[in-house]
Amino acid sequence: MALLRVIEWVDQDESTIVHKANIAENSVNRGSVLNVREGQTAVFCDKGRMADVFLPGYYKLDTDSIPILTRLLSWKYGFEKPFKSDIYFVSSRRFINQKWGTPSPVMIRDKDYGAVRVRGYGTYAFRVKDAFVFMQELFGTLSSFSTKDIADQIRSMLVMGISDAIGESGVSVLDMAANLMELSAAVRERLAPRFDAWGIELCDFNFESFSLPPELEKALDESARLGMLGKNIDVYTRIAQADALREAAKNTGAAGGTMGAGIGMGVGMSMGQMLANMNNTQPSAQQQPPRGKKFCAHCGAEIAPGAKFCPECGKGIAAAAVCPQCGARLTSEAKFCPECGGKVK
Repeated sequence: MALLRVIEWVDQDESTIVHKANIAENSVNRGSVLNVREGQTAVFCDKGRMADVFLPGYYKLDTDSIPILTRLLSWKYGFEKPFKSDIYFVSSRRFINQKWGTPSPVMIRDKDYGAVRVRGYGTYAFRVKDAFVFMQELFGTLSSFSTKDIADQIRSMLVMGISDAIGESGVSVLDMAANLMELSAAVRERLAPRFDAWGIELCDFNFESFSLPPELEKALDESARLGMLGKNIDVYTRIAQADALREAAKNTGAAGGTMGAGIGMGVGMSMGQMLANMNNTQPSAQQQPPRGKKFCAHCGAEIAPGAKFCPECGKGIAAAAVCPQCGARLTSEAKFCPECGGKVK
């Protein structure tokens, strides 16, 4: 039987984690060479028992290079004959851009909205940290092992870690978008011991988005809309009335005319009320003098009953004719006051 010179694995599939070397009848001759590339680990198994583990390097297979397997086969002075062994190559590189998502909504208790169902999705990355533990816990005796064989188990662990991290963080659902990095770090920290037990390391974990139930999203949108309207309710009311009036004017039917008249009346009443309020707030431009008092025709000062001269300007009261009722200035031939209409003669 020809010597098996080089035993190696050229990884051409990005999803393969474990690959079993294709060796004829599983026989390995002395003098064969094992080539383990970077990002790989080689594991020798004898009769289902894992023996020697080889890190990246170039190894000549003899008694010195495989001491554990030598003890298992009771080779005291080395071996000359071929021996049977299964050789597995385990990829230790990072498997990136793995997708995760919540197949069903995760129920969390929110401090503002109570029990809320949320969904999420994102990506994660992992790698085999300890090939020996990984082979013991997950691989078994398969001929190959890929990311799809472990994806469901990892996703279930991630969903469990997400629920735990969100529940203990106390972050409201409205603030989750601003705390995705903190939540990602919390999930990685909580799941690290479980992944270590499998010989796996969770290298990266990312949230891409959270989604709320449709009814809650609709309620939040309506609340935001009402908040915007509340600050400018008068402006929006006038705009709505103007739009309704314009639409009613386009309809020439009886219903449109009636509606337009009603809207126009409402707008007119609103404007009339506004003008009335403006008039009430403005002071009277001309104050009418109280009746029964006399005033000087020259300076307008009030004159005491029986006085012959004005106390302000000193002019005689008889110097000018004035209305005895309102104090308005009169002409000599006037019989009635032009201001109050009272009889003066």
